Amino acid sequence: MTATHHLAEPGAALAGIVPRWEWRTFGDSFGPAEGLLAVHEPERVQESEELYLLSLESDASVKVRDGLMDVKQLESVDGDGLEQWRPVLKGAFPLQASAVSAVVAALGVPGQRVARGTYTLGQLLHDIVRPNKALTSVRVRKRRVHYRIGAAMAELSEVTAGAAHSARTLAVESENPAAVVAAVNELQLADRPNVCVARGLKSLIGFESVRFAVIDVGTNSVKLHIGERRAGDGWRTIADRAEVTRLGEGLQDGGVLQPEPMRRTVDAIVGMVVEARRAGVAEVAAVATAGMRIAGNSAELVAAVRAGCGVGIEVISGEEEARLAYVAATSTLDVADG
Repeated sequence: MTATHHLAEPGAALAGIVPRWEWRTFGDSFGPAEGLLAVHEPERVQESEELYLLSLESDASVKVRDGLMDVKQLESVDGDGLEQWRPVLKGAFPLQASAVSAVVAALGVPGQRVARGTYTLGQLLHDIVRPNKALTSVRVRKRRVHYRIGAAMAELSEVTAGAAHSARTLAVESENPAAVVAAVNELQLADRPNVCVARGLKSLIGFESVRFAVIDVGTNSVKLHIGERRAGDGWRTIADRAEVTRLGEGLQDGGVLQPEPMRRTVDAIVGMVVEARRAGVAEVAAVATAGMRIAGNSAELVAAVRAGCGVGIEVISGEEEARLAYVAATSTLDVADG
């Protein structure tokens, strides 16, 4: 049998397919959205069995449905946190080596050797997926109910991954991002995180790295660090940057934080929290040091940040600041006691 796959050139979409903007969340219940969907007549109900290939190095959608390898990659993320997914491959088995190379690239493991001229699904799993500890496969059963919400499509799904992992997911998609935002707002889900299918499945089956973010609110700058931890692999840095906001400007004169430095700092912190959430962090911790310890109105900044992004700031003592600085400085050194 000859493969009938269509492989786009790098960066190009499959002919005739327009990438769509998508928002999705996972959970046991979706609150008011459940009742709002119930008043709409479903447009269609679909059931399917699919095989997902999941990677610790990528959140690309790589799955086999109805005997076809289907690959979508993240094209962009807009200011509202919506994700635009671009189809890059859809083909029947056996797949040509060029198509398998595209699968490997989407999974984020470009060093993986593609030795055969063509691959059956079994050969792909045996040669590429199973030997690589950063990859796994999981069979997924779905029952999808589709609704029309304004100009967008909403999909409420019951998902079973493997033999024992079940979840529900609610997605909203459209070629028009404004239609997605409007539907998400109508469903009263705007405060929930946008979680793509691959990331949701990895969390569901426990095949995931965990990311955490720390924001350090200093007197001169605000620093963001996002770290990722995998079992047995230690930590790796995802993001590490600073933004100069000069929070302490004018502090020595009156003993209080001034309005403009506070505004700059709040904007920086809120922006970093948004960045961290888009990176899929499990938790965000924010700490403040000397400037906010001595300011008489530091509670105003704490309240403004909480109102802007829901994150609280812990103002740590001088002793704790010194301890954390020591731990950071010596964490990678072989320091002997005594």
